[in-house]
Amino acid sequence: MSAIASPAVVVRLSGVRKSYRVGETSVQALRGVSIDVHAGELVALTGPSGSGKSTLLNLCGLIDTPDAGERELAETNIAGRTEAELTRLRREKVGFVFQGFNLVPVMTVFDNVEYPLLLLGAPAAERSARVTAMLGRVGLGGFEHRLPDALSGGQRQRVAIARALVKSPALVIADEPTGNLDSATAMQIVDLLRELAHEHRAAVVVATHDERMTSHCDRVLRLIDGEMQ
Repeated sequence: MSAIASPAVVVRLSGVRKSYRVGETSVQALRGVSIDVHAGELVALTGPSGSGKSTLLNLCGLIDTPDAGERELAETNIAGRTEAELTRLRREKVGFVFQGFNLVPVMTVFDNVEYPLLLLGAPAAERSARVTAMLGRVGLGGFEHRLPDALSGGQRQRVAIARALVKSPALVIADEPTGNLDSATAMQIVDLLRELAHEHRAAVVVATHDERMTSHCDRVLRLIDGEMQ
């Protein structure tokens, strides 16, 4: 009997270091961090403020560049990639969910979720079908024509999750996605992220200060002073 194959590694950091200049001082944000995150996995990234969580998310999401170490995303080595190539990879392979939702207030729910597919040049019929299906999946069928200001915080975060996942990214980065939500809604959002990660085989990395949420995640990583504990 053949062994069951392990899930693919979607994002890999190997010995990554990153520092910033603050005035005359060099601040070490990450000190040789190595992680693997697999397809279908929801990983919580915890640690106090200033521990390096946001820096790690930015490196995983191709927003920032490490000083040393190697990165892979969806089996693609990132070293030496041009800014245009990084933009294309980010647009195709990475979805983002933010604490402040980052929805466009003058665009409807449908238009907000459709936007990543427009950037990818998807045909209109495909865009409509995918947006409608994803809104139904996050429990917002029938909300297509509403504006974000007409929604609750939990509903807006569901729109943001639908927008992040509608293009079927390999990786979803969620930075404090429940920070503006009450406890019950926050747990619903984390459970939804976990279900969608498993369902769509996306790797999801969630930075959070809320230790209650970690039991809802598949794995927990803890950063202290730029080092993985």
